[in-house]
Amino acid sequence: MTVTAPLPTPYFIARPPGKPRAGAIVCMEGFGMGWQLLRVCERLAAQGYLAIAPDLFHRLADGHGDWQHAYASLRPEDVLGDLRACADALREQGVSKVGITGFCMGGRCAYLAAVSGVDVQAAAPFYGGGIDEILGTPACPLLAFFAGQDPYVPESALEAVRARHPHDVVVYPEATHGFMRDGSETYHESSARDAWARLLEFFAKHLR
Repeated sequence: MTVTAPLPTPYFIARPPGKPRAGAIVCMEGFGMGWQLLRVCERLAAQGYLAIAPDLFHRLADGHGDWQHAYASLRPEDVLGDLRACADALREQGVSKVGITGFCMGGRCAYLAAVSGVDVQAAAPFYGGGIDEILGTPACPLLAFFAGQDPYVPESALEAVRARHPHDVVVYPEATHGFMRDGSETYHESSARDAWARLLEFFAKHLR
């Protein structure tokens, strides 16, 4: 369900059947709150995580009608404020550790959170464009997923991320941007399946 209170940021939340093992923030793609994003939340909830997906375009009334404008207008400080509020909201519901993941723009946001001191204990961005422009030192373990055929992440950008994080990057050579987006033309089943298993293993290790 989508709710707006007490958190000022509108969000979708998926709850596990029992007591949450940890929390997870799931950051949206550049075109907004898509069905794939909500399915990821539900899949994480099935694994025991209290999963929350904030609407990062909520400050713009036409954010989902004109996502290109919303994307271009998104300010890092607003993103970080929303992600900190989500982490706090998850902890208020009883979790002690929080992981963050995201796709496309959300991958960049997840990385930004990790290098900007947001209180998360694991960060797993997926094909985040522009990460090479904000490289820093994560305050938590990092596992970054990329596609080898991604037109939005050129080889030079990918190599810059690899150079900064030589042990924390997974690249799927045959996949393209959006390889986790099930039901789309860009979905790459073998890469998505492997990445999901790695994500769960990574979260299980660092969020216990």
